[in-house]
Amino acid sequence: MKKLLLALLFLPFISFSQSIPKEGLSVVEFNASFSNTKCEYLNKLDDCKIVKIDISKNTKAQGKYKIAVVPTLIIFKDGEEVARFQANIMMQLEATQEEVQEKIEEIIMEDF
Repeated sequence: MKKLLLALLFLPFISFSQSIPKEGLSVVEFNASFSNTKCEYLNKLDDCKIVKIDISKNTKAQGKYKIAVVPTLIIFKDGEEVARFQANIMMQLEATQEEVQEKIEEIIMEDF
């Protein structure tokens, strides 16, 4: 029951529609179904919308956003890329939750 309540609380912040929001701050995980590596902390990030795009299903996104390795996290502000975190050649994302969250907060503070 607790898991269901948590899922319902976070549902408005998680989008699986495979599109980049044009307004606000979004963190997009570009990944592929063949990849065993996922960003484990993605849903723990604060003050942003979360979008997951599977480039094996959305091949246009791979070219448009120049995704060379998965997973790749891109932070978008009002639909424009403002930061990128890419996996290494072993398909392991080296950016920590703290580093990504710090960048989100930095982007938010730029508006003040």
